[in-house]
Amino acid sequence: MQTLDVALGDRSYPIHIGAGLLGDPRSWAALRGRALRLVTDSHVAAHYLDPVVRVLGLQTAAVRVIPAGEPQKNLQQVEALLDWLLETRLPRDGCLIALGGGVIGDLVGFCAAIYQRGIDFVQVPTTLLAQVDSSVGGKTGVNHPRGKNMIGAFHQPRLVLADTDTLRSLPRRELLAGLAEVIKYGMLGDRGFLGWIDAHLDRLLALEPEAIAHAIRRSCEMKAEIVARDEREGGPRALLNLGHTFAHAIETHAGYGEWLHGEAVATGLCMAADLSARLGWIGHDDAQSCIALIERCGLPVRPPAGMSPDDFVRNMALDKKVAGGRLRLVLLRALGEAVVTGDFDPAKLAETLDHFCSASHVSHLASRQQ
Repeated sequence: MQTLDVALGDRSYPIHIGAGLLGDPRSWAALRGRALRLVTDSHVAAHYLDPVVRVLGLQTAAVRVIPAGEPQKNLQQVEALLDWLLETRLPRDGCLIALGGGVIGDLVGFCAAIYQRGIDFVQVPTTLLAQVDSSVGGKTGVNHPRGKNMIGAFHQPRLVLADTDTLRSLPRRELLAGLAEVIKYGMLGDRGFLGWIDAHLDRLLALEPEAIAHAIRRSCEMKAEIVARDEREGGPRALLNLGHTFAHAIETHAGYGEWLHGEAVATGLCMAADLSARLGWIGHDDAQSCIALIERCGLPVRPPAGMSPDDFVRNMALDKKVAGGRLRLVLLRALGEAVVTGDFDPAKLAETLDHFCSASHVSHLASRQQ
């Protein structure tokens, strides 16, 4: 087991990374003697609920299994979970456990943030995307029909437990979606890591233990360092949203769950690289190398068929980085150097939107439903 720390003073917490952690009592030592409630989804429960229930000695009433999928990340599900917590009388010094991917982590973390004005929770991410990104940093929340993650709170977990064995049960589509976030870290802050991903892509796709552990650790290191400097996204933390303004527009347009978050991020990264090149900030070859890497992963590099530039503009106007009515984007000054800026030529953004929306392509979904 490898351990990293997210340094946030009295809100600091460890990230444990390794194989076989879920069934090891030592992984859960910090929760000994506490009142616990666990939330997971139907897909994860089939694989990993039993060993966690055994090691923690949980009773049936302390476990909640909800349907799987992004459509569950809504206020109706929050209300249902709060009803359950009140019905089972979880005390204020109790702890919630989120066993699952990003949807479960965001949903359960938000419930922990608002139940009795805030209780402890633990992130147990079971997807690559959650292990490298959404489980770390304390962003919690749910979707609204008018925008992705528009209702939420900052609420740090007390522990992140990333068992790499859980990745072996992932559908390939979910694994690829997680790789998009790994690539994002290289693009925004570590060109050397981006080159390592390119050189070791076959090993990552094969889930070779050393390669996947390195990718998770480096991604978490980068996120932990940024979060420690800017917990509530007042400055550099927004860099972690490279590609996400475009991605959230895609998810809102397509309907939550039609595109996986990482799939939308993959296309968003391509669009951010393209716009950065059109602005003259990075070379055309650098932009194309990023797009080629994403395409090699089997990830989408175009938005949904039929999505128009107007659809992007309308949905991007809801982005949380909009300030003073002005859209701000995370773009690349160089590979490995991202900036948050509203100082870009709108005509160049229009060119990027026109290019990606007009290019002929086949929907990525048909080949990724397995």
